[in-house]
Amino acid sequence: MSSLRNEILKKQRIVIKIGSSSLQHKETGDLDYTKMEVLVRELCNIRNQGKDVILVTSGAIAVGKKAVGAFRVKEEEGHLGFKQACAAIGQAKLMMIYQKMFAEYNQTAAQVLVTRDTIINDLSRYNAKNTFSELLSLGVIPIVNENDTVSTYEIEIGDNDTLSAIVAALTGADLLILLSDIDGLYTDDPRTNPQAAFIEEVEVLTEEYLDMAKKTTGSNVGTGGMNTKMIAARIATNIGADMIIANSEDIRIIHRIMDGRKYGTLFKANKDDDFRMVSYIQSLHETEN
Repeated sequence: MSSLRNEILKKQRIVIKIGSSSLQHKETGDLDYTKMEVLVRELCNIRNQGKDVILVTSGAIAVGKKAVGAFRVKEEEGHLGFKQACAAIGQAKLMMIYQKMFAEYNQTAAQVLVTRDTIINDLSRYNAKNTFSELLSLGVIPIVNENDTVSTYEIEIGDNDTLSAIVAALTGADLLILLSDIDGLYTDDPRTNPQAAFIEEVEVLTEEYLDMAKKTTGSNVGTGGMNTKMIAARIATNIGADMIIANSEDIRIIHRIMDGRKYGTLFKANKDDDFRMVSYIQSLHETEN
């Protein structure tokens, strides 16, 4: 076990992000209850070790779309109001499922919905931070998602990779785990370049690594691709949290990571007291415009 991986054993507050594609059956788009149950069991086991754990989850819009029927999806999927309505339906259904599953393991879960304004506005950010602090002190597992019901382009965070890093910053987490459909960071896109090499550990997040992410996604701006994971890594490592990107194909990878085993790409924390998260997030939005 490397010294960096050995440090994972000492982590006390962990944020875990899982994407919607990891929670659904590819064939139908319906929720994969087996994967969800394993995820819940893994999170409860971390909590039972006396550690704090926070889940950042996608899936509300997708669940809502399935609920209203495929014919409406094809007809109106590009319409903002339709997406917001689907989010309202889907978020309620998603939380109901999570609540039932967590209750099976005698754990209490709480819903926390945020927008970009929650982070940019000083008072809202302060209140969100206090809410997380109180929930964790009560032994509750917060389940976080962007508030897609009210989000528009002007106030959306845009992806849950960035959101999870923001949550890590707000809560003072010391580890962020991004579960996705990729094993971690490669020197190039492994889907098109068989010579692409896997990177196990990143001690310092340099421009070289950021350029690798741009090559992998094919653009400077992504939504859920490797580039957004590098944005998350920049936030997480600068605020003093380690970050790991790992493949969610087998959700049990969570406890293997927590045991210090070599799964995924580990980004080492390099706390920067001069890093201003709010200014950085604002700059991202300006870049997109």
